[in-house]
Amino acid sequence: MRGVNSFALRAFVMLVASTSLAAAQDYPNRPIRLVIPFAPGGSVDLIARTVATGLTKRLGQQVQPDNRGGAGATIGTEIVANAPPDGYTLLQMSLSHAVNPAVYKLKYDPIKAFTPIVFLGSGPSVLTVHPSVPANTVVELIALAKQKPGQLIAANAGIGSFTHTAGVLFSMMAGVDIQQVPFKGGGPAMIDVVGGHSQVLFNSYVASQPHVVSGKLRALGVTGTARTPLFPTVPTVAESGVPGYSAANWWGFAAPAGTPPAIVEKLHREVSAVLKSQETATQFERDGADIGNMTTPEFGKFIEDEIGKWGRVVREGKIKLE
Repeated sequence: MRGVNSFALRAFVMLVASTSLAAAQDYPNRPIRLVIPFAPGGSVDLIARTVATGLTKRLGQQVQPDNRGGAGATIGTEIVANAPPDGYTLLQMSLSHAVNPAVYKLKYDPIKAFTPIVFLGSGPSVLTVHPSVPANTVVELIALAKQKPGQLIAANAGIGSFTHTAGVLFSMMAGVDIQQVPFKGGGPAMIDVVGGHSQVLFNSYVASQPHVVSGKLRALGVTGTARTPLFPTVPTVAESGVPGYSAANWWGFAAPAGTPPAIVEKLHREVSAVLKSQETATQFERDGADIGNMTTPEFGKFIEDEIGKWGRVVREGKIKLE
């Protein structure tokens, strides 16, 4: 009986494997929906559309970006969690996926509801202040914040956003009290700091660079682990006052849990090829982003680690929906 059961199990495994392979060979035979859980125009949207364009060319089927913003990216993410696991509905993940479990009451499991596919890359931000702030370095900003606890205001793109969590992590690690004020997006937050109403802002390289060049903002540090060509003279936050500090937005593709492994492997292979193209490299560099290089299992482990890291920041930083 044991031999019969063993044979049946092997036969079942072979059947599943052959079915998955056949599905991948025929995949895709119709357009693919790429759900972007943010409004158009932000870094998540720009990165998604760059990769979608290249993937469309390689697959011979349209990869159609579908912006479904709202509720900190949870609306669009839930759509993908409930979609059929056939490879025709994908999710553009970002740092918000790691932050949201500690901020929102989710209707999906952020790990079990998805199959990671490929890590696209990451993009740190730059710590800037209004020119009226008497601080030219991170060390001077920390000293000023300690002299005036709670008096400096940091504008952010919304509760739980990267601009918010990066700022909270900074305050935690630097031991300062900088008041966080949420706005409805990075644009309004930027306008408030440029206008001098708020004093501090963590925002993307691309959004910050024109204002730094014009003198409307002063760049004190970049939040990644290395300096960037976009701000060659600006040190990292870690090397200029807060050792060990690192905060970067990141992006990746995922599919609903249960998506056939062969389809996941094909998508990983084809997206990886897109990431290696000169066209993609140029666009990522223009956006101040670094192209990723992870296997699918490594990406899955990365997501789990990020959920742990940012969950701690949300709890210890007392980040709550108002």
